[in-house]
Amino acid sequence: MNPEIGASPKGAIAIVGMSGRFPGARSIEQFWRNVRDGIESRVEYSEEELAEGGVAVKLRHPRHVKAGFPLEDYDMFDSAFFGINPREAEILDPQHRLFLECAWHALENAGYDSERFPGRIGIFGGSTWSSYLVANLFRASRLVKNVGYRQLIHGSVPDYMVTRAAYRLNLKGPACYVQTACSTSLVAVHLACHSLLRGETDMALAGGVSVAVPHRIGYIHEEGGMESPDGRVRAFDARARGTVFGSGVALVVVRRLEDALRDGDTIHAVIRGTAVNNDGAVKVGFTAPGVVGQAEVITQALGNASVRADEIDYVEAHGTGTELGDPIELAALARAYGALTTRRAFCAVGSVKPNIGHLDAAAGVSSLIKTVLSIQHGQQAPSINCETLNPKIELEDSPFFINTVLRPWPDVPGRPRRAGVSSFGFGGTNAHVILEQAPEPAAASPSRPQQLLVLSARTPAALEAQAGALAQHLTSHPEIALADAAFTLRHGRRPFALRKAIVASGREQAIGVLQGETSRFASVGQVGAERRIVFLFPGQGSQYVNMARGLYEHEPVFRAAVDDCAQRLVDPLGCDLRDVLYPAAGGEAQASERLTRTLFTQTAVFTVEYALATLWMHWGITPAAMVGHSIGEFVAACLSGVMSLEAA
Repeated sequence: MNPEIGASPKGAIAIVGMSGRFPGARSIEQFWRNVRDGIESRVEYSEEELAEGGVAVKLRHPRHVKAGFPLEDYDMFDSAFFGINPREAEILDPQHRLFLECAWHALENAGYDSERFPGRIGIFGGSTWSSYLVANLFRASRLVKNVGYRQLIHGSVPDYMVTRAAYRLNLKGPACYVQTACSTSLVAVHLACHSLLRGETDMALAGGVSVAVPHRIGYIHEEGGMESPDGRVRAFDARARGTVFGSGVALVVVRRLEDALRDGDTIHAVIRGTAVNNDGAVKVGFTAPGVVGQAEVITQALGNASVRADEIDYVEAHGTGTELGDPIELAALARAYGALTTRRAFCAVGSVKPNIGHLDAAAGVSSLIKTVLSIQHGQQAPSINCETLNPKIELEDSPFFINTVLRPWPDVPGRPRRAGVSSFGFGGTNAHVILEQAPEPAAASPSRPQQLLVLSARTPAALEAQAGALAQHLTSHPEIALADAAFTLRHGRRPFALRKAIVASGREQAIGVLQGETSRFASVGQVGAERRIVFLFPGQGSQYVNMARGLYEHEPVFRAAVDDCAQRLVDPLGCDLRDVLYPAAGGEAQASERLTRTLFTQTAVFTVEYALATLWMHWGITPAAMVGHSIGEFVAACLSGVMSLEAA
């Protein structure tokens, strides 16, 4: 029996974080909007851009395609944030830089600080070859002379990209570089899942990056080659003549599903099963795809997921738009599904490559993220640039159809949305992943009426930017509970020296403060690693009716401490102190008069100070020393163990 929504199948993996930068999209949110709206992020390059990239007019080839899928600001890097000096940053391949930044953002998206996560975090990823090393560094003779070849290689060859990220983020699980050509990043996801299931890691990052240097120069189309003659990817279309390579980076964060559910993680989707194989020699050539291998890896993934073929609603294909690749891929799908179901035309097929190009080592994880977002939003995004089906693709009497329009994901009673994702590499390494809609999150417990939102950064400009970004995020996502945001900011972010904090009673109030009411910010610049806390307890004269009533009503620890003191004082006082501290409506004047009497003044001050300190210590705020004046001395003595509560 297949699990229904909300079940936790054994061996399932939760995707709890995602991050990426793609052609035309600096964020996951923008990426989804582009894909959903059928936007092609292709760019025509100007003569100035081509010249800047080193393509001289006199050297221009007649088949030079002046278009592509570039990545904005691929050469920007916040080296100081990671403690990397300018010289080291200069010799780092942009792929290493982007992979490191994206890994940081993925962990933040998952709501975890790698320094404080209690388990081991692994990282798996790959890249393309370092054109930066060849095109930039080896041509800089002064740099080669000053730094040396060995140092240049350490900063640019692929071998050190993943281990550098592990070092900079303090990740202590396996850190493995993966390289299987176009299927690299989906194979990395497969390896990350297996590392979790074997208990090697408790959380893992997986993904890939591909950045061509020089950028924005186009390419030379070769007749019969795999690259498109016009700079467009037309997956599954009759006019498909090749693919176009683009630049991008993406990673996902994965955990065992039972761990993610236990810890209340945001689960974007569930990986039910994965499979990886190789075509071997059963194909026409080394770079050619193989029907048998692709069909087998899809069948194996379905089996590993314990999911029937007729329960898959959508397949995100490799879909490169090549004359040979697309028909073989659809034939492999038809073979795999045809052996498992008799249903016809029920499963949509699409490809993200016409939107963003072929991202090579980052292609598989980009397809995975697109499909996760489709499942989340309940929409199947259109596969663009497909107007007339490639006549070599035979879909009649098959389970599949090419989805060319935005359509709602069909709801099937009793089961979650499910999809498959394929990625196939040069040389025949095939990967397939079965995805499932995330379980419904558990109902949130009641939260405090006011929330503390904390921000921290390394620089004042970054701190201001964080405030603006948080305001924008809360505005764009009205479904987010302010208590959840406060929790993530406190526990899921690395604390830095510069701090800001606000207290807000609701989302709208929080947005208003973040957008400009700076007087309501509490700001501090932390100096040193340790900030010692001293509790100072005042004496009588500070009392008033209803003092700390909000805490009494909403904080169980505070209320329990007040109740304990009040019950111990019933006999000495001859009444319940809580009737004096927190009188019923209309009884404030009488309570104020009673509170002027020493008997009630001193006991009220003691009780509230004792309860407040107990609450703070429950929150982990431990004093290095306690100082008291008058009645406050008794509170300090009691909490420090000099005397018991009864004696005090």
